[in-house]
Amino acid sequence: MRTMMTCMAAATLVLAASACSPEETEDGDGSIVFWTPYTTPERIAAQQPVIDAFTEATGIEVEMVPLEPDQMGQTLVTGAASGDVPDVIAHNPSSTAAWAAQGLLDDEAPQEVVDALGADTFSQAALDMVTVDGALHAVPSDGWGHMIAYRTDLFEAAGLEPPESVADLADAAEALQADGLAGIAIGTTPGDVYTQEGIESMLLPFGCRLAEDGEVAIDSPECVEGLATYQRLAAAAGPAQVDVEAARAAYLSGSAAMVLFSSHFVDEAAGLDVDNPVTCAECAEDPRFLAEHTAYLTTFTGNGTETPAVYGQTTNYGIPAGANTADAKTFVEYMLSDGYVENLASATEGRIPVRPGPEAGSTEYLDAWAELPFGNDDAQQVSIAEVYGPELVDRMAAGAEEFTRWGWGTADAELAGIVFSQTILATEAEALFEGADPAEVAVDMAAAVEAAQQDLG
Repeated sequence: MRTMMTCMAAATLVLAASACSPEETEDGDGSIVFWTPYTTPERIAAQQPVIDAFTEATGIEVEMVPLEPDQMGQTLVTGAASGDVPDVIAHNPSSTAAWAAQGLLDDEAPQEVVDALGADTFSQAALDMVTVDGALHAVPSDGWGHMIAYRTDLFEAAGLEPPESVADLADAAEALQADGLAGIAIGTTPGDVYTQEGIESMLLPFGCRLAEDGEVAIDSPECVEGLATYQRLAAAAGPAQVDVEAARAAYLSGSAAMVLFSSHFVDEAAGLDVDNPVTCAECAEDPRFLAEHTAYLTTFTGNGTETPAVYGQTTNYGIPAGANTADAKTFVEYMLSDGYVENLASATEGRIPVRPGPEAGSTEYLDAWAELPFGNDDAQQVSIAEVYGPELVDRMAAGAEEFTRWGWGTADAELAGIVFSQTILATEAEALFEGADPAEVAVDMAAAVEAAQQDLG
């Protein structure tokens, strides 16, 4: 790891990190440390050949450190306090906003990388997600969007049309709910990240915003309408609290008619995830039963009249202040060009490229991604298009161009990051799940968000 001069005592370093003068040189020293959030053995194994190829091509040695996303923040702060930081961190936009506010990220190197690769080769939405105070603080690589998986056979049996809006989802969930069958599997555990994601995902399509120009807006009429609809969805999920594991298991077992999940779910529903096998009654004889009877809603409106929205999460390369910037930039450029497609294969279904090609308007990388095998079952090497058809691939790719989150690319990004990381809305949602008036819940949410805003100063 690189060494950064300590300009204050460790206890106050984070607040003053932007004032430090890192020991950096224009030339790298030939080695970097890379933190990756893809920590399972199969994903580590999939990344290593790409890193080895980078070293062979450049002579730069790379130490890959698998680290869970929720561990990265404190580990980075601790490292900065001791003058020891990694050189590249693959991370999510919430971390970008938080680390940028603390002065922990280089705010020039990302723009230099994007300029070198061509800003017009990236999704603008992905760039906006890691833009804080007008400056790019990370380089977007790929991402996943929220989707609704729904049972087409159950919809047809009930005489229901395919859903197109969040309101449609609530109507269908209530119609399909029955003994032994949840209408939908969606986050209902207070304070849980999956619930926090679900609330934002389902409220965005109504035009609800967490804050606008610094003013907290979660108690707006649009947000109240969204919360009222989420309350209906939560009720149709059944009496037990639902977290991400319970939601996945419910759909794979055939005990939920719909589920809100990231695009990581497409391999699981297809019986291609050995860690999360399909267990529905029909799946014993036909492991593809769920895939054959599942369709996906990839973009959402609130009531059918709004502009469709796609809640998305991106993986981005950040370069900490004090890193070996020269070699770090070389690494990031490689991972978004020569090593890009092979690296995406470490989790194809959840790593949709946000740089479609090496030139503006080209789709070389996107087309190659569409042919990659997905899932972690080595005995079944098939692409998403082979299982679900090319239309789903196209819709997943189109959604990646429109990923959105509250606050990203605006002055409210830091607040949005705090609200997400502290699961403030999911905590306040407990009353919603107990039947409280959505308008009253929205007022309490607004008060909690305003308190977090005041803490930011």
